[in-house]
Amino acid sequence: MIKWFIALLGYSIFRLPGAIIGFLLGSFIDSLNSRGGAGTVFRDMTRQQVSPADFELNLLSLCSIVIKADGSVSQRELDYVRQYFVSTYGKEKANAIFRTFNEINKKREISAQRICSYLNQRTRYEVRLQLLHFLFGIAQADGAIRNPEINKIREIARFLRVAIRDFESIMAMFVKSADNAYKILEIDKTASNDEIKKAYRTMAKKYHPDRVNTENEAIKKGAEDKFKEVQKAYEQIQKERGIS
Repeated sequence: MIKWFIALLGYSIFRLPGAIIGFLLGSFIDSLNSRGGAGTVFRDMTRQQVSPADFELNLLSLCSIVIKADGSVSQRELDYVRQYFVSTYGKEKANAIFRTFNEINKKREISAQRICSYLNQRTRYEVRLQLLHFLFGIAQADGAIRNPEINKIREIARFLRVAIRDFESIMAMFVKSADNAYKILEIDKTASNDEIKKAYRTMAKKYHPDRVNTENEAIKKGAEDKFKEVQKAYEQIQKERGIS
């Protein structure tokens, strides 16, 4: 009986007064258990506190947030995500991940801030940068990246504690503008040739795939793609300025 266990625990700490209080508290819990009350309460509390502790589920949750950002769910974006999960984990595991995700999604609204807080504690900064790269890839899957999607990914970047210049550098790889190459290298167009060379070395080191150190294929691919974009941006500026 719970009352005797708590009574003994109370006695070991506070002697006789502790035993009396423990016995009374234990008796109360026993009475609830006999009616199914305490068991139900504790189970409900546990269910509410359970959060997806798996990286793939958190990644899928962020994908869902981005897909819904513009108010419509694009089949091409959904296919992009499903294709990634199937190619990475195989059809059976991918389907299991999606089933678990759907169960979680039905019970509560997905919180980007909560998920990012979880990831901040368990992933390196370089991995979080590649997460943003992957999310932009999803937004682009239907052929166009819209402002609501950009705003939602920007919000996620803030929750992931990603620096503004890093976010703009990744966005420049998907949202084209006249000075994209400079944005990717995180420098101004007024920078000197020496500053550009230094920026390239810094970015090449920062986004080298070896620094990501993860088994997740989407993150690895994002790192490789981003590294190529950094090289392409530097080559473009080299050509424009005649830098050797």
